[in-house]
Amino acid sequence: MGLFDRIGNLFRSNVNHMISEAEDPEKMLNQAIIDMKKQLVDAKKQVAVAIADEKRLRKQYDAEAQKTTDWEKKAMLALRAGDENLARAALERKKQHETIAEELKGQWEKQNAASTQLKGALRNLDSKIDEAKRKRNLLISRAKRAEAQRTINNTLQGINATSAFDTFDRMSQKVDALEAEAEATYELTAAGQDADLDSQFKALAASSGVDDDLAALKAKMLGTGSGDGPKQLAGGDAPAADAPSDPVDDELAALKAKLGGA
Repeated sequence: MGLFDRIGNLFRSNVNHMISEAEDPEKMLNQAIIDMKKQLVDAKKQVAVAIADEKRLRKQYDAEAQKTTDWEKKAMLALRAGDENLARAALERKKQHETIAEELKGQWEKQNAASTQLKGALRNLDSKIDEAKRKRNLLISRAKRAEAQRTINNTLQGINATSAFDTFDRMSQKVDALEAEAEATYELTAAGQDADLDSQFKALAASSGVDDDLAALKAKMLGTGSGDGPKQLAGGDAPAADAPSDPVDDELAALKAKLGGA
């Protein structure tokens, strides 16, 4: 294959590809319907002309047939009058119109058949246009569905290509980490509060032990005076009658007794 042949093939293939890409189904089908309607209009004009010719030929044929009948009547009138020459002349005129009528009849019959055929073709073309309209609507609907499906597929391919779902996965992991961090912070805070409460209770328990030790020490000190026996019993009884009474010690003892009964 020569260089110019290859260039020609390449040019035609590129042109055909561009034309194919530029063809929009809806526009092409609408244009086809428009063209068919123009053909229908032209066909109607041709059918109208054919029908007009058929009617004109029929009128001419009827006129010649009527003239044939008229000349025949005139010939009969001449014979009744006894004028054979006039009757012969009338018959000659009758023959002329009869010949013309026969020719016109043949032309009219052919034109009538052509008109009938054209009217049938016109009805057929009209039916095809209606069918083409229905097919156009169906094809346009199919084309739109296919275009929508292609758009969705391209969108999905674009999403997969750009790894958009990876972003969602990363954000989901990040949210999980934030939730875990918040939960850990809450647990640490709760643990700190519990430790603080424990320390407070331990401090309270230690304070109660010191108070008990202090009370025991005071009781011991009160029980070791210069007299012969103890001044106060361990159970918190009142001091002996012969021992001097300290108001502070009495108040402290009463407070301890109140605390012990609580």
